[in-house]
Amino acid sequence: MNLETGSTLPAQTYRVTRADLVRYAGASGDFNPIHWSDRVATSVGLPGVIAHGMFTMALAGRALDTWAGAPGRVRELGCKFTKPVVVPDDDEGVEVVVSGTVKNVTEDGVHIALEVTCGDQKVLGQPKAVLARG
Repeated sequence: MNLETGSTLPAQTYRVTRADLVRYAGASGDFNPIHWSDRVATSVGLPGVIAHGMFTMALAGRALDTWAGAPGRVRELGCKFTKPVVVPDDDEGVEVVVSGTVKNVTEDGVHIALEVTCGDQKVLGQPKAVLARG
């Protein structure tokens, strides 16, 4: 993978289903019903069941591992949770797309500007990461 300043990294697409949310809840211990109950999610003003913010952020981490060529090279990952990923109650789920651009390469590592979208909406605000130099 070309990790030089200005390089555009190939988009990584991940499908998210309700089953993924159930598995993530079990692994994380976050059983908030907004992540599995349409009734509760809509009662608090959400458009439906939403993915865990940290699950969405983990998808960005997964893309970074892909671009880095191996796991364990993500040194920093940060973002703001700005829009929810609404996951329909069907077998298709929804797609989250992670794109990236190499902003610069320094002694600290490879600095990546990320864009994480669902549909036509950015779902993470100001996402950025640093990969270990390889």
